[in-house]
Amino acid sequence: MKTALENIGKAAAEALQSCSDPKELDAIRVRFLGKKGELTAILKQMGKLSAEERPVIGQLANEVRSRIESAVAEKSAILKEEQMSRQLEEEHIDVTMPGRKQPYGKAHPLTLVMDEIKEIFLGMGFDVVSGPEVEYDHYNFEMLNIPKDHPARDTQDTFYINENIVLRTQTSPVQVRTMETRRPPIRVISPGRVYRSDAIDATHSPLFHQIEGLVVDKGVTMADLKGTLEIFVKRLYGEDSVVRFRPHHFPFTEPSAELDVMCFNCHGKGCRLCKGEGWIELLGCGMVHPKVLQNCDIDPEEYSGFAFGMGLERVVMRRFNIDDLRLFYENDLRFLDQF
Repeated sequence: MKTALENIGKAAAEALQSCSDPKELDAIRVRFLGKKGELTAILKQMGKLSAEERPVIGQLANEVRSRIESAVAEKSAILKEEQMSRQLEEEHIDVTMPGRKQPYGKAHPLTLVMDEIKEIFLGMGFDVVSGPEVEYDHYNFEMLNIPKDHPARDTQDTFYINENIVLRTQTSPVQVRTMETRRPPIRVISPGRVYRSDAIDATHSPLFHQIEGLVVDKGVTMADLKGTLEIFVKRLYGEDSVVRFRPHHFPFTEPSAELDVMCFNCHGKGCRLCKGEGWIELLGCGMVHPKVLQNCDIDPEEYSGFAFGMGLERVVMRRFNIDDLRLFYENDLRFLDQF
């Protein structure tokens, strides 16, 4: 048995010396030290020994086990170090090489112009206010002089959630909410998303953005409205921009007008974008209807005001010479990377 233990020690040493793989090392450990290993098989025969031989063989068996365990641990450390060296060599990184530039996200053209418009009106003393996109019929229509039996309701392509709640068709309800909570003088713009059941084409979408403005104070006239909007257009599009005001009708303003900008694509000659008219409708505007002021508990005998509302998409199309509104929502990087 003593000879067998010494042979196991030598065999283990030889196997470990030629071992070059962690899996092979583990197999060697199991072969000699496992529950069914060679050393365990020898120790199971200890019961056959005499009382004098057992201590001697037991001590020798422990020494052989200890030598094998130490050799396995030492070999494991060597293999790990070699594996790390190979990994470092294979995964070598040249820190002197220039890095690869990662692409950065950019502001959407709608966001760019929205921020620019905000800055223009902030520079003229306006505040920016917001309100809910899911709106009560009361604020979206009735407070704006459009009662339930008003004929204008027949022309509104509105998304109704129920009889009294809609997806807002304009940001004008924000103006009403502002007049309910503030006293004149009031000078605000209300940008945001709005919804209408429009067919999708080059200039229409069921979801789009509006920016509405409101000024209420003593002595406000149509001349103030006209001057404010002319300043806005020229700051946004340049001093050579040509605008015109056309009489129109809105239930919540009186008198009312529409502001057109000369078509940037054909310069007034007529094209697909302007539908042959030479002009692009930019926004609606007018003096706040006295009844709307009364609805908000503002005395129309003492105060007057003007309001305007524009579609952001059309403003951006004019700003960047874009001829199809659908490009804003297709998320085509070839288009968006230009801004």
